Amino acid sequence: MTLKNVGYIDLPEHRGVGGFDHADVHAPSDRLYVAHTGNDAIDVIDSAQDRYIESMPGLTAVAGALVSEARGLVFTSNRGENTVSVFAPGAERDAFKIAVGVKPNGLDLDPATGRLLCACDAGVLFAIDAASGRVLGDVPLSGVPDVIFLHPHYGRLYVAIGEPGVIDVVDIGTLRRKEVVATEAGAHTLALERKRNKVYAFLPQSHRAAVFVDTA
Repeated sequence: MTLKNVGYIDLPEHRGVGGFDHADVHAPSDRLYVAHTGNDAIDVIDSAQDRYIESMPGLTAVAGALVSEARGLVFTSNRGENTVSVFAPGAERDAFKIAVGVKPNGLDLDPATGRLLCACDAGVLFAIDAASGRVLGDVPLSGVPDVIFLHPHYGRLYVAIGEPGVIDVVDIGTLRRKEVVATEAGAHTLALERKRNKVYAFLPQSHRAAVFVDTA
């Protein structure tokens, strides 16, 4: 089996600094959303027809999109304006913005409660009601966060922090940091294997992946 190229989709040219960043797909509507950081926009692609639909402008230094099919919502982290945008697929122009901490980065959503979790470079995790945009609370973190993953069964959020090199484990029910687990300096990327409750942290200095099992 090989990865075969079957075509290209022309997208708007970059108008500023930066290119593309994180992307996600809303399968029911066949819409793919990709952060076009260089244009302060989200580009929308029809994934069934492989064609460009439109761009959503006015999202300063947008870093990525997160799709919740369970809630029928899309979220974007707009790092240049310290906001998160929320909209429904097909109603992108009706998006509203939520003010959060400095430079929002990692996003995840608890589908059971509708809580949007947003880790910001200021070293704070915000919990937000996705429907209303109301900030429900915040949790101080050990440093500047990057990748985050939620284990909804345990109600625990894992936050990768490259400096000093730790994983912050946050109880999203109580909005309290439960533990801080050492990894390695520069380790800012995680993966979560929910079936076996494993968390993988990728260690750039020792060229390894640290494997943790959550026994909660």
